[in-house]
Amino acid sequence: MQIDIRKNISDNFSNSNIQDIKSSIEEAIAENDEITLPGLGVFFEILWSNSNEDLKSSILNILEKHLKKVG
Repeated sequence: MQIDIRKNISDNFSNSNIQDIKSSIEEAIAENDEITLPGLGVFFEILWSNSNEDLKSSILNILEKHLKKVG
């Protein structure tokens, strides 16, 4: 059985408002459960695909800064 995660996430959140989406992201992070990573990945893909170069640069700077602290 193949699951289209992108479509599933998009369908599940198609009628969600900002607070719903924010709550889902925060809950997924707080749960620290590997099963939520694909859904967060779909959100990141949407964010990245719809960002201009300045926003992409900001995202990359945040990631680089954090990953240097961790590593």
